[in-house]
Amino acid sequence: MEPLILCSHVNYTYHTLQGETPALCDIDFQVEKGEFVSIVGPSGCGKSTLLSLLCGLLQPESGSVLFQGDPITDTSRARIGYMLQHDHLFEWRSVRKNILLGLEIQKKMSEETKQEADHLLKLYGLYEFKDAKPSQLSGGMRQRAALIRTLLLHPELLLLDEPFSALDYQTRLKVSDDIGSIIRKSGKTAILVTHDLSEAVSLGDRIIILTPPPARIQTIITTDFPKNVSPLGRRNIGIFTEYFNQIWKEMNPNEP
Repeated sequence: MEPLILCSHVNYTYHTLQGETPALCDIDFQVEKGEFVSIVGPSGCGKSTLLSLLCGLLQPESGSVLFQGDPITDTSRARIGYMLQHDHLFEWRSVRKNILLGLEIQKKMSEETKQEADHLLKLYGLYEFKDAKPSQLSGGMRQRAALIRTLLLHPELLLLDEPFSALDYQTRLKVSDDIGSIIRKSGKTAILVTHDLSEAVSLGDRIIILTPPPARIQTIITTDFPKNVSPLGRRNIGIFTEYFNQIWKEMNPNEP
């Protein structure tokens, strides 16, 4: 079966008046449909740059990124959802109008899509807040609203760029569990960039570990958790600690 994403020997360098800064070097991996892949690595190693390449916002200097077997175009980019560190909800719009914004921009508003929006608001516990302003929601509720806004566009791939990093620790645990479970139940393919190794293990089917810049793939670890266990539940399984320690040692080879 053809992978959803095929990243083949990708190199990328930033060019400025001050000179060249290599960011990514010979990045080579693939992501299968329905898979959840976590990407970790040192700060500044190019994780977000890699996401920009995977959604077509940047083009590789060499190598290729294929989405369903073809180079990424404006048409295929519309099938890729992107969740950022901040929810970017507009305060002057209600929660319901915020989640409908993508449909408005893409001129896909209809009675059917409005009904789907209401269904998702009910399903994920936000329907009673549909007329509220974003400032009236908790951080976790805002992230759920941002996810609903993305899911309404029916993306085939979700790119998550540290979407929980602005939350306090307890809320972050709960929201990552909620959103991870939602993504799995929806059958979506997802790629998560995170600095949190526990988060990477609790959510990922595979964890890609990048080296310091210019980033290469140091190793890829495949997790093996029971399918019916939630992301939060994974943290209570003994092998969770083994995966965490394995990633830590890969990223800190000189520490005992």
